[in-house]
Amino acid sequence: MSNKQKRYFLTEEEIPTQWYNIQADMPNKPLPPINPATKQPLKAEDLFPVFAEELCRQELNQTDAWIDIPEEVREMYKYYRSTPLVRAYGLEKAIGTPAHIYFKNESVSPVGSHKLNSALAQAYYCKKQGITNVTTETGAGQWGAALSYAAKAFGLEAAVYQVKISYNQKPYRRSIMQTYGAQVTPSPSMSTRAGKDILTVDPNNQGSLGTAISEAIELALNTPNCRYTLGSVLSHVTLHQSVIGLEAEKQMQKAGEYPDIIIGCFGGGSNFGGISFPFMRHNIKDGKTTRFIAAEPASCPKLTRGVFQYDFGDVAGYTPLLPMYTLGHNFMPANIHAGGLRYHGAGVIVSQLLKDKMMEAVDIKQSESFQAGLLFSQAEGIIPAPESCHAIAATIQEAKRCAQTGEEKVILFNLSGHGLIDMAAYDQYLSGSLLDYEVTDEEVQRNISQLEKVL
Repeated sequence: MSNKQKRYFLTEEEIPTQWYNIQADMPNKPLPPINPATKQPLKAEDLFPVFAEELCRQELNQTDAWIDIPEEVREMYKYYRSTPLVRAYGLEKAIGTPAHIYFKNESVSPVGSHKLNSALAQAYYCKKQGITNVTTETGAGQWGAALSYAAKAFGLEAAVYQVKISYNQKPYRRSIMQTYGAQVTPSPSMSTRAGKDILTVDPNNQGSLGTAISEAIELALNTPNCRYTLGSVLSHVTLHQSVIGLEAEKQMQKAGEYPDIIIGCFGGGSNFGGISFPFMRHNIKDGKTTRFIAAEPASCPKLTRGVFQYDFGDVAGYTPLLPMYTLGHNFMPANIHAGGLRYHGAGVIVSQLLKDKMMEAVDIKQSESFQAGLLFSQAEGIIPAPESCHAIAATIQEAKRCAQTGEEKVILFNLSGHGLIDMAAYDQYLSGSLLDYEVTDEEVQRNISQLEKVL
């Protein structure tokens, strides 16, 4: 086997039997979500009308470091897990770096991304509770595809609100969701009060994850025996995604190395937390000094330019107030192709970790992300999703620093999904028509100034 093909797998028995809950080990716990009306901390039962009850308990669990993976979910994981850990010799050579670069290839799941790890868990808990219908939002469509498949696997009906710009940019992801049996609606729409209000003010609104979340929650609250599911941001999602990092730990041991730097693209925190949190526990408990870098788009820079503030998770204000780094829930991101990263805020765990300087963040321009994706494609043969391109761009930045200093660092990044349904975006990049978008300081401050001050 040549160096370029070296991959590390786990046996079925080595696939994790528990998820890791970093909240239990954090020196400073995340602040509690609060009820926007009473300004009091939420209890799990306050969330029962929206989410499956077990997910509500997982969301607020700050005491149990390990939570058992239900056997039914673990059996579904075995369809595609473990995902390979790959030594990226081709990328190393293309960059000319002494760094050792590894990537965890989550693109091999049935839906082509990491999102299935949580979709299966959420669908299972809904089914176990006797729920018959689930709703959700999706940007680029990777989460929507995952939830649509998971719902069908557990006998649930799924309704997906897809951000309108992505609904039009990525018609084949819409087709995938419909193939799995889901109903897909472009958001904002006229089917909900939230959507009507948005379109009344701005008839040409192209949507955001915040608008789609509002519509999905509204539908869940108004539909009998229905609950809402979410693909990122919330703590129970990063809990389920910890299977990524837990596998990567064992695979890095097989490779005989330990990462100095871990990188994930960042929208709300699902894949970044999934790859990072299991390793971060060794920084917290064992004195390891691994750096953790979240790579977000320059057009939606909540970690690098947002403020730490209680804010709504959606545009209409249906969610609890969450302590997060945010650009403001009314922030309307530019129409970049990395639709899964177009979200105004960060999850509460990541926000606290960034506040405590236990991780870092960088912002990446759209053109730089696609340049990195092209180099990775040519070096490793895998066309990455536009979201994943941000992690690759940050990896290349770190690898080039190693080339300058001569340091032989070990870099691990999460390839969160493939880009085979995103070729229209690559066409734009190759033709030179892809635009960069950056937010001005004035835009950021104007939007943030409208937030209610809770802290």
